[in-house]
Amino acid sequence: MEKKHFPLEAKENSKFTRIFQIVFGILCIAIALYWAIFQFKSMEADPTMWITMVFLIGFGSYQIAAGFGKIKKFISIEADRIILKQNSFLPKIDILTSDLEKIEIFPLSICFCMTKKKRMILRFGLNYTDIINPVKDAVTEFADMNGISVEEKKEEI
Repeated sequence: MEKKHFPLEAKENSKFTRIFQIVFGILCIAIALYWAIFQFKSMEADPTMWITMVFLIGFGSYQIAAGFGKIKKFISIEADRIILKQNSFLPKIDILTSDLEKIEIFPLSICFCMTKKKRMILRFGLNYTDIINPVKDAVTEFADMNGISVEEKKEEI
């Protein structure tokens, strides 16, 4: 099976947007450091400046990471594993074929049931419905090739 990669986001950012994110992130961090160095005495009197600096440094770091593509959400399906990154801040998760017991496919989510009674749920949501069927088809193909049982279920409210 060839490697299949599905982004779980709306669209790919252009090169201009990524460069702008990096520059904006560097600018945010530079402003926070400027205030830390040159306005240090006023920060002793006003503790909200520290909160502002922490926010600027965190936001700048996020923008730089976004510009370099480190926070993209995706699912990648290979011959012997599934790589899942469904949160921008958390690391990616490797789901090996040996760890999978079964896969449950719902209309708006996929549940990977592990042998150690752990469950990983990939939720699609309603915003980008055009990616749901290709991902479901690829996961079903992956399960068929590796002998993993697949159950299609309907969610009831």
